[in-house]
Amino acid sequence: MNQDTICALATANGIGAIGIIRVSGEQAIEICEKCFDGKALTQQKSHTVHYGFIKDGDEVIDEVMVSIFLAPKSFTTENSVEISFHGSPHIGKRILEVLIKNGARMAKAGEFTMRAFMNGRIDLSQAESIADLIASENEASRKVALQQLKGGISQEISVLRNDLLNFVSLIELELDFAEEDVEFADRTALVQLLQKIESKLKSLIDSFQYGNAIKSGVAVAIIGKPNAGKSTLLNALLKEERAIVSDIAGTTRDTIEEVLHIKGNAFRLIDTAGLRETEDAIEAIGVVKAKEKVAQADVLVYLIDVATTDLKDDLAMLQELAREDLKIIICLTKIDEVEQAEEKAQNIAKTLQSDIPSHELLKISAKENIHLQDLKDELSTYVEHLKSESNVVITNQRHYESLQKSIDAVYKVKEAITHQISTELLAYELRNALEHLGEISGEFTNDEVLGNIFSKFCIGK
Repeated sequence: MNQDTICALATANGIGAIGIIRVSGEQAIEICEKCFDGKALTQQKSHTVHYGFIKDGDEVIDEVMVSIFLAPKSFTTENSVEISFHGSPHIGKRILEVLIKNGARMAKAGEFTMRAFMNGRIDLSQAESIADLIASENEASRKVALQQLKGGISQEISVLRNDLLNFVSLIELELDFAEEDVEFADRTALVQLLQKIESKLKSLIDSFQYGNAIKSGVAVAIIGKPNAGKSTLLNALLKEERAIVSDIAGTTRDTIEEVLHIKGNAFRLIDTAGLRETEDAIEAIGVVKAKEKVAQADVLVYLIDVATTDLKDDLAMLQELAREDLKIIICLTKIDEVEQAEEKAQNIAKTLQSDIPSHELLKISAKENIHLQDLKDELSTYVEHLKSESNVVITNQRHYESLQKSIDAVYKVKEAITHQISTELLAYELRNALEHLGEISGEFTNDEVLGNIFSKFCIGK
């Protein structure tokens, strides 16, 4: 690994009260001392803060506070310095120029965190959780990312790997004494362990759907015939006039996406064009895009005007859009505007029950805010039902893929034992299982994977 001393802006670009520049590497303190007018930094204790000025030769650039962290008690385990300056982008740029002039170089994306990983300060799953924590946009994703930063995934995997490693060692020992035809590894105990590992891996894999919903938000497509109240519902849920509301059919031509937070979870609401046959080319494109959004959605909120007497088109559309992994919530709208709304709602409900058996039915008025809380509760319940038995939640696609590879490897080991294949092949399959488990924490990885992971980080982190 490159041992250059690196520097970067750690705070967001733009004007602020203060900005922070991070410097890390063996020469971090010496480089900062060259441009610092104050105490001799090389003579100061770790975890101390010092007042002074950053200078470029004789020119004072800014009044600063400098924090010192001596190796190994720093984020990267290297000597590190943080310079707090007045939050002008120009001042930050000047300080970085002076640091580079004195021997530092600009950090690459994620290089600070990568050094922390390479130096054993954190494992790979913890490194990825840092990026997730920075990117978290709701309470649920923050909590999950923080749990992973504390090593939740690594701890779960580590226990499984250690148990499996013991058996691998015994199998390898058998290979060393192959000529003597001895069996050190109890095959029955190995099968029991594999069943335990399989159960744990399944639980972690099952948690991914919930984790993905937390991390990316639940995609909720709002669908219905023109003037069913889709845009009115979106505006009511968001409590702002986000979509144009009109009595003219086909007003919404394109999809509108907004995020709604309910009980700490994010829901990506998608208002779509009204579903109908149309000769208007632009509106027709909107209808196609609406169907595409439903195909990608987790939840379908289908609106039917409670005054509707002919449900033929609605039933056909619901049957076309329905799929096994799609939660369907049917909302009978405008219940405040229609006489005998309750009776009409019951008639619609009977028809839907026979043709669309798997759905939730709500009666709402977006205009008057009637029963909208029931809709929010249904959306929240959907997320809660995604929870698995695992205390650890998987949110990362790479972790999910590694877990899938791990459980496939476990199946192959079980199959190998069942068919009593040679010890050499059994050892090979066991090593595969170990390797895939180790990919999550970074015990087994390669430069290409690492480069891809850390390239997505902020510069300065």
